[in-house]
Amino acid sequence: MNSAVPIDQLVDRVMAELAKKLSASQAAEQAASEQAGSRKELQQSTPAESESGTDLVSEEDVITSPIPSPKWEEGMSELLASTPARIGVWRTGTRPLTKEVLKFRRDHAAAVDSIYGEASQEILKQFDLFTVETRYENTENYLKRPDMGRIVTDEGIAAIEAACRMKPQVQIVVSDGLSANAVDANLGDVYPALLDSLASYGLSTGTPFFVRGGRVAVMDHIGEIVQPEVLVLLIGERPGLVSSKSLSAYICFKPRKGTVESDRTVISNIHRGGTPPLEGGAHIGTIVKKMLEQQTSGIHLDI
Repeated sequence: MNSAVPIDQLVDRVMAELAKKLSASQAAEQAASEQAGSRKELQQSTPAESESGTDLVSEEDVITSPIPSPKWEEGMSELLASTPARIGVWRTGTRPLTKEVLKFRRDHAAAVDSIYGEASQEILKQFDLFTVETRYENTENYLKRPDMGRIVTDEGIAAIEAACRMKPQVQIVVSDGLSANAVDANLGDVYPALLDSLASYGLSTGTPFFVRGGRVAVMDHIGEIVQPEVLVLLIGERPGLVSSKSLSAYICFKPRKGTVESDRTVISNIHRGGTPPLEGGAHIGTIVKKMLEQQTSGIHLDI
């Protein structure tokens, strides 16, 4: 899923043009300000949106505040470092900065692309994941009817029964969920790290596969079919304006029909700006080992 890339490039191009057009006047004002010993005045009169757009490479960039001379600079820096949320974005008069408006539109477009996109066939082939579908029908219906994303189609059931080893120790399932971008961005690191972690604990895995249009509770239906001891569902999270590439791992001991949400253990925010994918994959393996030792999951699991 690369549809967000042109948006990034467009933002960079626009900001670079703004920087070129204003660089001469900005340099002149800077020189005059330094001679007058009035740097503060210059910061208030020069729009921060004239800065180069080279810091807009990706959504996980380090956030810096364009606020000129904040009253408590140290506190502002600590606040910005503590959250990826949009704070301290400043303004030009009563309007948001052009750079911030463009970044907002870019991130919103990336979120929409994630929901309506499809996971890369190349990465599914790379890990030999065959595909089954739920009864979601299409994306619009998927968003309105979450229940239809919890049930595998009859064709999918037949494919699982034909291809999968029944009653494995650990069953791994991948699903696009609400973010196909999350699968594309993270599976290449998470999945091998998870396999290595399970192998290091001497745990065996069944036949992995991909579920298109899956919701979290699809793991209960799959549990009824395959009957694993532990099922790991790697699924795309609902995208936001901070990241459209966040993956979650829902892990459950013997998921079956009637499993309640408190029986599931989840590791969320697996992406480059959150839990590193390699670290996330390794940690999932540790959680699985503890589930098998304690024969439980969710709120009853001692971790």
